Amino acid sequence: MSDVGNEDEQRTLLLVEDDEAFARTLRRSFERRGYAVLNASSLETTEAVLAEHSPGYAVVDLKLDGEASGLACVQALHTHDPDMLIVVLTGYASIATAVEAVKLGACHYLAKPSNTDDIEAAFNQAEGNTEVKISGRQTSIKTLEWERIHQTLAETDFNISEAARRLGMHRRTLARKLAKQQVK
Repeated sequence: MSDVGNEDEQRTLLLVEDDEAFARTLRRSFERRGYAVLNASSLETTEAVLAEHSPGYAVVDLKLDGEASGLACVQALHTHDPDMLIVVLTGYASIATAVEAVKLGACHYLAKPSNTDDIEAAFNQAEGNTEVKISGRQTSIKTLEWERIHQTLAETDFNISEAARRLGMHRRTLARKLAKQQVK
């Protein structure tokens, strides 16, 4: 755990989420569990919070409005405190963004919908588990396509027009594929 001044700072959680209703729900839930919750909705507000606080925990939405993605926030949080436990939440789950989030300093990556129980469990599993079962099932073509789409979306900071151009498909086709696919 991060070596901050007191027990209260260690139970401080920074919630980086631009959906106000979802942020409010998570905030209340974490406060009921004894966390002091700070809010940010962008890279800039995250950096402003870090200038005054050193939270021990962070929950970061992958897709934020504006120029920077949640991955930039993960990097800033990890640079601020390498011991901070960071969980990335996303409705756009992909292997590519999960790998990048962990490389940048996240301890866990969860697909929405996730609740406070899921997030706290992720904080407690930060060390990893060598006993996780390895699936014998091969990846389907649809899954590979979905992964490639989301990798390209992450590379383009979720710019659908640029991602469609890089994937060699019409923007509307990409939008329809994204609307049809449900994150499981």
